[in-house]
Amino acid sequence: MTPFKFEYIWLDGYQPEANLRSKTKVLKFNNFDEKVSTLPDWSFDGSSTLQAEGSFSDCVLSPVKIYKDPARLNAYLVLCEVMNPDGTPHKSNTRSRIKDGFNDYWFGFEQEYTLMDGSRPLGFPEQGFPNPQGMYYCSVGNKNVAGREIVEAHLDLCLEAGLNITGINAEVLLGQWEFQVLGTDPFAAGDDLWVARYLLHRVTEEYGVGLEFHPKPVQGDWNGSGMHCNFSNEKMRDIGGKKYIHAICDAIGKVHDEHIAVYGSSNDQRLTGLHETQSIEKFSYGVSDRGASIRIPISMPANDWKGYLEDRRPASNACPYEIVAVMIKTVESVS
Repeated sequence: MTPFKFEYIWLDGYQPEANLRSKTKVLKFNNFDEKVSTLPDWSFDGSSTLQAEGSFSDCVLSPVKIYKDPARLNAYLVLCEVMNPDGTPHKSNTRSRIKDGFNDYWFGFEQEYTLMDGSRPLGFPEQGFPNPQGMYYCSVGNKNVAGREIVEAHLDLCLEAGLNITGINAEVLLGQWEFQVLGTDPFAAGDDLWVARYLLHRVTEEYGVGLEFHPKPVQGDWNGSGMHCNFSNEKMRDIGGKKYIHAICDAIGKVHDEHIAVYGSSNDQRLTGLHETQSIEKFSYGVSDRGASIRIPISMPANDWKGYLEDRRPASNACPYEIVAVMIKTVESVS
């Protein structure tokens, strides 16, 4: 029998944002069939992750998705939900908040993040600031780019693991980057995003740099970091119509505060009405408007108002599962 390494990955109970945790389980198989259903649940000490008290500390990891581990031989990454000992979802289990039965929803996330050299973004001088932003977005050259080798290594790992990562680019702030993931069911994009974040943390360990998901990594006249959410359901893609699309936007506007509550902490520092954002106090939507809360892609009116919408409000540190859950709830309220 061959020993295989399974890296069980989960989200802890820290607030306002959860951290990634993982531990390795070795199991022997004659032939591992790569089905997550063949893997056992596994307990862990929840008192060390703010998910249980020491007097009753066991929580349970229940595998929900498996990926090939691109960095180790005979190894897999196992994304898990955290469950209580009685089999019910733990209160920190945000994935369980997504309701079943909405498989026609597609979600895509644009994850921005900043590579850090100590307390400053990678590429910033030790004192003062680099040239003002403008030349860094999608740029090339040593003066305008920092950390490309790290980003490329991360992209390769994601592709080898089988994640549906659809692209990368340098962002507006020096040392800031973005990757995109797409999922064609309510769970897929969030699952791939969390595993992509996990792999990014592993890459930065190897290169000895920091990783920052704070929505405003540098105060002042610098762009923040977001996680724009592109979403659609079957009716939006196949039927559409200006009336339906506007009704969705209006419905989102009515529950703006409910969405903002799960769109990441410190997001008020990013959503100021500047730097391609709408103010956190306001809600707006418009065609090709990157200063709006919801951007209607310019392709939609030309395509009989069929397609997807972009929610530009989520912060880079938000939980994708919570975004999916609240967005489905809101869109489903529109007849």
